[in-house]
Amino acid sequence: MFGFIYGILSYLVFLGVYLGLALFSDGLLLPKTVDSGEPGSFGLALAINVGLLLVWGLQHSVMARQSFKDRLTRVLPAHLERSTYMLVSSAALLLLMVAWQPMAGVVWHVESTPLASALWALGALGWVVVPVASLMIDHFDLFGLKQTFMHWRKRSYDAPSFRAPWLYRYMRHPMMCAFFVAFWATPHMSVSHLVLSLGMSLYIYIGVHFEERSLVRQLGQAYVDYQARTPKFLPKLGGAQAPASATADA
Repeated sequence: MFGFIYGILSYLVFLGVYLGLALFSDGLLLPKTVDSGEPGSFGLALAINVGLLLVWGLQHSVMARQSFKDRLTRVLPAHLERSTYMLVSSAALLLLMVAWQPMAGVVWHVESTPLASALWALGALGWVVVPVASLMIDHFDLFGLKQTFMHWRKRSYDAPSFRAPWLYRYMRHPMMCAFFVAFWATPHMSVSHLVLSLGMSLYIYIGVHFEERSLVRQLGQAYVDYQARTPKFLPKLGGAQAPASATADA
């Protein structure tokens, strides 16, 4: 029971931090956002912000590696591994937002009300599509709840099988594509926001590369075939679609 409660709390913390990231990035509602505060030394602010991005990126990448998971589960029950990953990821992201330094300068600012509204709507759509895309596969497995629930109910846990439903039939990484949209579709792009968007986008691009290498090792020819017929980020509308499922296990 403790494990399931831990899983729920980790999940709720992640949801709160994810919502906070959307508001932080878009400069809305929160007392501290990407542009909050009086800009100081540009070089110092850049160094701190890049350091925060590296801390988050390294945590996110290292803890996702199978070798790290194997070491972690020697001291932590296996069913808590994913929830712990989400909890530590949330802490790293929260640190980034709290310690972020404002930077002077504006890259672009859209004055036109219709265009600005369209960019706000597009950015909001990006933030919404991320969790929606996760629901198209196995949302509760991805965020650790399934593992803790199955252990609590004393049922065997089976990793989800490889599937390519809905958006995944048109692109291999709809969640990551939505993140790109969320970070870049804004009517006001400050230098501070630009550094955040560039850092997150670079991590996503590199992270996807290593994730796909891992998926090829794990799934074999099934994923290689999926790569061959399905674009990575930009959908090829009207073209060939990936099948809704595959037989290989994820």
